[in-house]
Amino acid sequence: MAGQRLAAGFLQVPAVTRAYTAACVLTTAAVQLELLSPFQLYFNPHLVFRKFQVWRLITTFLFFGPLGFGFFFNMLFVFRYCRMLEEGSFRGRKADFVFMFLFGGVLMTLLGFLGSLFFLGQALMAMLVYVWSRRSPHVRVNFFGLLSFQAPFLPWALMGFSLLLGNSVITDLLGIIVGHIYYFLEDVFPNQPGGKRLLLTPSFLKLLLDDPPEDPNYLPLPEEQPEPQLQPLEQ
Repeated sequence: MAGQRLAAGFLQVPAVTRAYTAACVLTTAAVQLELLSPFQLYFNPHLVFRKFQVWRLITTFLFFGPLGFGFFFNMLFVFRYCRMLEEGSFRGRKADFVFMFLFGGVLMTLLGFLGSLFFLGQALMAMLVYVWSRRSPHVRVNFFGLLSFQAPFLPWALMGFSLLLGNSVITDLLGIIVGHIYYFLEDVFPNQPGGKRLLLTPSFLKLLLDDPPEDPNYLPLPEEQPEPQLQPLEQ
């Protein structure tokens, strides 16, 4: 019963959040069970473009390290803030949300190549947190019951927490930079004098992922129309 409730609850999660979280968990489980090796997953331009191991362009965003505190910490933030974005500012805009992933992934891959970064999942998590925080500037965040601050400070608090754990902050900083570029191009520049939207979601993504808009001129068939309610006869 508990498993059924868990599965039912997971199926209620928005599609993009559900797909990305499941892919991350399954990838880590495959590594933990020694079905895959991290050496088969990390980003390596030579292997991608010379050996055509193109899956590395995707798996670099799916592996967050072995099971442990770091993995569960990252999964918590990925699931929470990816879901809040998809249910909030991207509600009804699944194609735009996927395009944000694609834009961020391409930019992180290019910058990660320059910085010799092999796994970029944590950078993607930082980008999601950054975009949510800038779109929710008045929300107060309780950071593990220790600190309370406005949402825009959250990405920097996460970066500081990574530093306290002895991790490199380069990956977090990359995610913040890419998140800021997306936020500026999508939310700031179009609202400036002479500005316009530069990030236009391809129409094929909208056709593939978004629900078709309702036609205001559509007339339902007679059998689709609700039956009229009959008034009771007065005695």
